[in-house]
Amino acid sequence: MSWIVLVVSGVLETVWAAALGASKGFSKLGPSLLFLLALALSMGGLAYAMRDIPVGTAYVVWVGIGAVGAAAWGMLALGDPVSTGRILCLVLIVAGVLGLKLLPAGTG
Repeated sequence: MSWIVLVVSGVLETVWAAALGASKGFSKLGPSLLFLLALALSMGGLAYAMRDIPVGTAYVVWVGIGAVGAAAWGMLALGDPVSTGRILCLVLIVAGVLGLKLLPAGTG
């Protein structure tokens, strides 16, 4: 359950990042309220997930999902530049996040 909450929280990080941009410095009420709601839910989910997932792993997965989601949103919806290099870098972030989930943590 913690992993599902963590993934949803990472997606909510993408939502709050997009809403923050759309708020135009908190001058637009709707996006500003969406930012606050998504931020609170995202942070709350991250905190919940950290009860069962190591802090370093949870945080990197959360940030990775949010970063890739925000970059993808920017490219798909906002006209941010798209290039092979940018896509490759996003794929590498996804590979790192998946590696943290799928590879054994080790015994210390």
